[in-house]
Amino acid sequence: MRPTYLPCKPSPRHRATPVAKAHLRYALAVVTAADSWASSARARKVMQGNRARDTKPELAIRSVLHRRGMRYRVASRPLPGLNRSADIVFRSARVAVFIDGCFWHGCSDHYVPARSNSDYWATKIALNIQRDNHTNCQLIEHGWLPIRIWAHEDPDQAADRIIQLVKSRSTAMLIGPARRYPTAPTHHQ
Repeated sequence: MRPTYLPCKPSPRHRATPVAKAHLRYALAVVTAADSWASSARARKVMQGNRARDTKPELAIRSVLHRRGMRYRVASRPLPGLNRSADIVFRSARVAVFIDGCFWHGCSDHYVPARSNSDYWATKIALNIQRDNHTNCQLIEHGWLPIRIWAHEDPDQAADRIIQLVKSRSTAMLIGPARRYPTAPTHHQ
């Protein structure tokens, strides 16, 4: 089995030289399938293919939003001190959109528990849900509106909901100090 190398970026001045490339190849830590936490080589391969951003549901929703004239930031941290980034951020309206995968965030309609390493995955999903709730609380405390959308939701309906909330927040922010923000309909209860 071929070992896989941990990702590492050399500094720009060493990028072009063959000696630096050879040095990096040997200096990087080597992780084999035997050293991995994955239950099998196939599971490891599947996990390596999972994307952190620009997933199909995310691209579909962003495409609809853009076609409807909405402008936003992608994969951005809404709060500087919060070590989490939202999939779509509307800074002026203070709205952070998270597009959650059914498996990773424990969708009540589509989540199917893993058959192998079930204890690990049950804990992992529970911690993801807990982190999502903590993120929502932190954003609300700082005047942001977190919107959570499941990956299985229709992109047009999700975009309608986002646009409605962003526009209502933008209008409310123009009113002045006695602003009232709608609360986020969270799906993690």
